[in-house]
Amino acid sequence: MSGDGLLRDLIEAFARLPGIGEKSAERLAYHILKEPSESALSLAEEIRRVKEDLRQCVDCFSIARDERCEICADPSRDRESICVVEQPKDLLAIERSGAYRGLYHVLGGSFSPLESRGADDLTVVRLLERVGAGGVREVILATNPDFEGDGTALLLEESLTGTGIPVTRLARGLPSGGQIEYMNQSIIRDAVEGRRARATDEEIR
Repeated sequence: MSGDGLLRDLIEAFARLPGIGEKSAERLAYHILKEPSESALSLAEEIRRVKEDLRQCVDCFSIARDERCEICADPSRDRESICVVEQPKDLLAIERSGAYRGLYHVLGGSFSPLESRGADDLTVVRLLERVGAGGVREVILATNPDFEGDGTALLLEESLTGTGIPVTRLARGLPSGGQIEYMNQSIIRDAVEGRRARATDEEIR
């Protein structure tokens, strides 16, 4: 294969990454080409290590190096509270705020029938198993404040009905349509500390 062909393959590989368009992919490819071999190969090694050494936590489905992630393995965490997020990056954003010291549960995405993502594609069953095992006193729904996040929260609220466990949601200080991972720490902290209980059918009526 020619040099141009190899470069084109690299550009196409970068372009397959989320949020990377054709122009950005070209810039990244030419940057790698100009980088010293040691630096470029170091990047390749970091990618290899991430793929080979990281896995899902058996309890919360976040990122872990061992069977359980550092949070689930930490005996100082409040084990009576579970904060449900869509992705590990949302977990990290909440952790950086310092407002929460309980456990987490990562769904692995959001409920979106239009994109053929149903409840079976998320870790809802495992969440219900964790709650059913006892010891949980609160489930916090920290899904994104957008259309899919609201739909996911509704799905979870319905799934948790009958468990007797209080279900709360982050306060609506979160800007509608935003993404938790991009919000500053003070906004997230206020949302966690100001979380509210789900309204009952009687309160709605």
